[in-house]
Amino acid sequence: MGKKIAIVGFGLCGRVAALLLAKHYRLEVFDSGDAEGSGSAGPVAAAMLAPLAESVLCEQDLAELGLESLALWPQLLALIDTQVHFQRQGTVVVAHPQDQGAMAHFQKQLKPLAGYVPEQLSAARLRQLEPELAGRFGGGLYLPSEGQLDNLGFFHHSYARLKNAGVRFHFHTQVQPQDLAEQDYLAVLDCRGIGAKGELSLRGVRGEVARVVAPEVFLQRPVRLMHPRYPIYIAPKPGNRFVIGATEIESQDQRPVTVRSGLELLSAAFSVHSGFAEAHIEALQVGLRPALMDNRPSVTRQGKVISINGLYRHGYMLAPAVVRSALSEFNTAF
Repeated sequence: MGKKIAIVGFGLCGRVAALLLAKHYRLEVFDSGDAEGSGSAGPVAAAMLAPLAESVLCEQDLAELGLESLALWPQLLALIDTQVHFQRQGTVVVAHPQDQGAMAHFQKQLKPLAGYVPEQLSAARLRQLEPELAGRFGGGLYLPSEGQLDNLGFFHHSYARLKNAGVRFHFHTQVQPQDLAEQDYLAVLDCRGIGAKGELSLRGVRGEVARVVAPEVFLQRPVRLMHPRYPIYIAPKPGNRFVIGATEIESQDQRPVTVRSGLELLSAAFSVHSGFAEAHIEALQVGLRPALMDNRPSVTRQGKVISINGLYRHGYMLAPAVVRSALSEFNTAF
């Protein structure tokens, strides 16, 4: 392992790249923030792996790339010593009676993906999948095989694994990838996300989520609530924790969650399950997703510098496949 590679930015893409490369190269990681990625959008997201649901909002090829990533995530998580919560039990989509038009529009916009056929849910089938929703909704839609993971666990345990593997970290350090390219690195990976705004035509897309502990709620898989103004998702995490999101605002404002957004998220969650009334709010979080003009991911190269950016709202859905493609010339773990 004589050859060195530098990674600038230790958010989602930086972590994925480091895990894939650590077995074959000496790695140095530079990040302007801390080890837990507190300045990154990665810890804020719900980390849902939902190519079928997201096909409503992205092109066909990106949805198919999401399927590729969905198959890669178990291999990627296997590179971490500690088990990270991961599931592929599909997504349940519901709507209140007055919002069935929004449900019908969503279903019409779903793009065809091989092997992923939405299932119309009767009340009995909904009760089988999510018993605690059956009394409030008379049916719904099931998107099979979609998944999610514990993003906080991924961020924490990936760092521990890489540190134990001998990766050198430089936190609270501002560096320019092109400056590192003048040193003796085989390559420099620019994974700075919104931190690269000065060099790329990036914009930040604000997302807001609530993290709650709800001992009275036992949802087994992600649930999406269709609503004409604020559709939300509820993603269950270990320990009766739930991530409720997501507002999407064309703004680069990183100030705390607004009262309006917080009320909309939490009241919508309560309308899905009354047990959220007794939930404890752990955090109301804001993150900026890095997006290019076309809302598509970008991999570019300038000399030694390989830039991976623009994953927009599809970070966890696309990261393994996009990063693997960017590293195709190197030896990687898969």
